[in-house]
Amino acid sequence: MASLPALRSGERRFHTCADRKRGVLRLPVSDEVDRVVRACPCTASSMRDTVPDMADNTKASKGATPASEAFASDLLRGHTDTIVLATLRDTDRYGYEIYKTIRDATGGEYEIKEATLYATFRRLVNDGLVEAHWGDESQGGRRKYYAITDAGRAVFRRAVANWSATQRIINTLLELKGNPS
Repeated sequence: MASLPALRSGERRFHTCADRKRGVLRLPVSDEVDRVVRACPCTASSMRDTVPDMADNTKASKGATPASEAFASDLLRGHTDTIVLATLRDTDRYGYEIYKTIRDATGGEYEIKEATLYATFRRLVNDGLVEAHWGDESQGGRRKYYAITDAGRAVFRRAVANWSATQRIINTLLELKGNPS
């Protein structure tokens, strides 16, 4: 079996595969790579799709718990549209400003990748939830600004209501008696 590149301090490696019954699986890989391949339901004969988890790497160096960050990142991943719409509720913003707003609001704990952010902008514009326009900058290059539409505000309110309902249900289930603490 081919050897895997060395991990940097605090970095973890995961094997990701698609399983028809269970969806996308993300299995942690230890030094015993062979053990993960046997545990994985996919037919991967090599670990070519085993990649270092860079998100865990950034926080591990700051002393945070890597497992909790991977979990939070996975939870937030499906809510990118709502997060971007939230940043546009009060004012128009340009791309990097939206990125900084999200990063700063979380104290640097969550950063949306640039490719994800711009794919989100295109999707929101195509869906009519956001309008894009060029600003007139007196210094530097022109910036593309994004503004939330009325339809975007309605989708945002609905997404927040859905999130609140989901959060309430999860909190209720986590507080069930008989669960080990």
